[in-house]
Amino acid sequence: MVKRFIIAILLLGVLAGGLVGFNLFRDRMIAQFLADMPVEPLPVETVNAEAITWQPVLSAIGSVNAAQGVDLTVEAAGIVREIGFAANQDVRAGDVLLQLDDEVQQADLGAVRSQMALERANLAREAELQSRGVASDARLDQTRAAFDAAEAQLARAEAVIRQRRLIAPFDGMIGLPRVDAGTYLSPGTIVATLQHLDTMRVDFSLPEQALPSVSIGQRLHVRIDGDARSFDGQITGIDPRVDPGSRMVALRGSVDNPDRALTPGQFARVRIYLPPEEGVIALPQTALTTSLYGDFVYIVQPRDGADDMLEVRQVFVTPGRRTGGLVEITDGVAPGDRVVTAGQNRLTNRAPVTLAETRTPGTIP
Repeated sequence: MVKRFIIAILLLGVLAGGLVGFNLFRDRMIAQFLADMPVEPLPVETVNAEAITWQPVLSAIGSVNAAQGVDLTVEAAGIVREIGFAANQDVRAGDVLLQLDDEVQQADLGAVRSQMALERANLAREAELQSRGVASDARLDQTRAAFDAAEAQLARAEAVIRQRRLIAPFDGMIGLPRVDAGTYLSPGTIVATLQHLDTMRVDFSLPEQALPSVSIGQRLHVRIDGDARSFDGQITGIDPRVDPGSRMVALRGSVDNPDRALTPGQFARVRIYLPPEEGVIALPQTALTTSLYGDFVYIVQPRDGADDMLEVRQVFVTPGRRTGGLVEITDGVAPGDRVVTAGQNRLTNRAPVTLAETRTPGTIP
């Protein structure tokens, strides 16, 4: 019985050793086969790094507003008797836009004018009598004071009449009327909005680091979503205070709007072009790969010992400013280096490659 048990154990040991040996032999043969198999070169697109003319740009987002814009309100309470404008109508400064009921005030004005005429006649009569020596100087002074008081009452009555009218303060386009004839208005009620659309202003912000690069009168370019045109203008104001919370500084620009394509309240993209810089190495942003260890690019070089074959080398770089789809490279790439711009997602260091396309970055527009 013991003998049979020992024979069974030996047979199991021989069988297990054979399986282990077979697996080791198979793995060694597969590894040898893969090692001897040639690696298929990967096609990549490249760009030749060159020192180009770099156009620095300050970019920001902002809002478009009218150079002059106001919500029109009335100064006095009353019932609307007449509306003198229509929606989207161009009005001139001084036009009467709305008239409140002023019958009582007109009656008061008539009474004041009558009193004014009486005091004027009394003053002329007292002056004539005083010149003949009949009236005293004190009586003439009292009559002149009464005339001055009547004149002040007339000015007050006329001012009250003017407060019953809504007058356009400047030229512009008026918006939708928010009241109807017969409505009772109280002071401060918005009647409509008036916007001067021939010249617009753009309010935007820049980081405090950009302050040394901007100045009053500097040119800027504004674009709005849905319109391919660029509206040219200039910086008209720079806030002398940096916001301590955001570390941003507020700026304002003025932009001509001859065809009224810009509308108050629109979202605007602002670009300020700085003086060009020569000799800057820039690459398409697609060439730069970001990892946990840093930013790197792949540079194509001849393979060691095989001048007719190419391989890539992973090179860590220091990126700088970005604009127009290009990124500035301040360290790691030299002029003449052939840098991979597409196909690097399958690459590893020293991987063989073939060139699918070679181009140059060109000058930033």
